[in-house]
Amino acid sequence: MSVILFAFVVRVRDGLPLSASTDFEHNRELQQRKQQIKTISKALARFPDRGTIKGQELNIYFVSSEGVSYMTVCHCSLPVAKAFCFLEDLRWEFTACFKSTVVALAARPYPFLEFDSIIQKLKQQYNHSGGPALEVTLAEVQEELRIHPPQVINLDEVELTNGTANGHMEQGPGSGQNQRLEPVTAPGILSLILNIMCASLNVIRGVHLMEYTFQDDYESIWNVVAFLLAFACCVFQCHLYLFHSSLKKLKCFTLLSVIVLCNLHLLGLRNAWQLLFHVSVASLSTVLILTRKVQDRTSDCGV
Repeated sequence: MSVILFAFVVRVRDGLPLSASTDFEHNRELQQRKQQIKTISKALARFPDRGTIKGQELNIYFVSSEGVSYMTVCHCSLPVAKAFCFLEDLRWEFTACFKSTVVALAARPYPFLEFDSIIQKLKQQYNHSGGPALEVTLAEVQEELRIHPPQVINLDEVELTNGTANGHMEQGPGSGQNQRLEPVTAPGILSLILNIMCASLNVIRGVHLMEYTFQDDYESIWNVVAFLLAFACCVFQCHLYLFHSSLKKLKCFTLLSVIVLCNLHLLGLRNAWQLLFHVSVASLSTVLILTRKVQDRTSDCGV
């Protein structure tokens, strides 16, 4: 039985795949682990040099060095030290074949597919002989792991913190690029236009009132604050509709409440129809923000 099933070489800074082993197994868990490796590769910059992700029967191990990460999927029966020996051998072979400048300049996925043959040889060596030929190397790795054990990574945390801009979910240094917001609808475009109109009216009235407030009537300063605060809330509502954000519901209702309070404060400067218009636009925007859902994107999990 093969204990090392898959190997993957990736650039740390952006998760660009550099090379991968060819496998012919259709194990369902293996396909899941391969997909998870790609998720983890987008967040490697946040992790230490060594890490482990445990599964039911298959575990993921990785080692990062000089801007490149070497990752593998192994059967849980394989000792951890031997898995990291395999990764160290893989690292040594890769650095012997490709200079760091070549790796840094790579622009397309899998530019070093010829390295697959070396990965296959290493896999066969470990799968057939049960580990590295040099016991000294194994002992050194065991000692290093005892002193500096690899971090056990919770994959759920990686997936939740990943994300992207421009309608994708928010992320850290890595990315949850597999999800984005649904397309903008016609009512959504209308709400954006109305929100921009309300924001413009608020900032124009606020700046105009500010000139007189600083000259004569300092007591009207709170009216200026109300206009400018309502302007900021309108702009932020547009942002919430266009981009995914955490705590979206809380932010939506907070913005709506502030807009309503600001307009109530401006009751003497606006008539009932004007107040109704501003509050209605804010309410429409709130509804559309909350109903614009996140949609899944199909991941390309094949290698």
